[in-house]
Amino acid sequence: MELTEDRIILAPRAAIWAALCDPEVLQACVPGCQELTGSAEDGFEAVVVQKVGPVKATFKGTVSMVDVVAGESCTLIGEGKGGAAGFAKGEARVVLADAEGGATQLRYQVNAKVGGKLAQLGSRVVDGFARKMAQDFFARFQEQVEPPKPETDSAETAAQDTPKPSWVKRTFGS
Repeated sequence: MELTEDRIILAPRAAIWAALCDPEVLQACVPGCQELTGSAEDGFEAVVVQKVGPVKATFKGTVSMVDVVAGESCTLIGEGKGGAAGFAKGEARVVLADAEGGATQLRYQVNAKVGGKLAQLGSRVVDGFARKMAQDFFARFQEQVEPPKPETDSAETAAQDTPKPSWVKRTFGS
């Protein structure tokens, strides 16, 4: 399965790079990740629980960063073994570029392979799952690094948008 996508993230490139190297951020972004330890320099070890079709497995594996150009690009290479379920291997090439308004363009190209029982599910099921995992990871990553959007007072907004019943106008003269 191969997938390429672009995302505009409303955060400076330095903040995005720092998040790509942060095990806590990465753990929060990987769907089903129960544990992620290590560092960008030495590699990460992860435990991920996933269900692909009828096969549910706990994958124990490693993730390393190679071809690193600090602040600009890297390739994340991961490999996990899920016991009788089989194995999963993949890599994601991530490239960062400045975008308008202080935002950053994040482009990623993912390539994933599976073996064992997982491969027996068929390429359509596995490719769909891998595509969803990649998209979920980068959507969660974007949520982690973008500053929170300002909250509006929902009660005030609702009061302004809600038409007043006719009895309110008669009773209170508003």
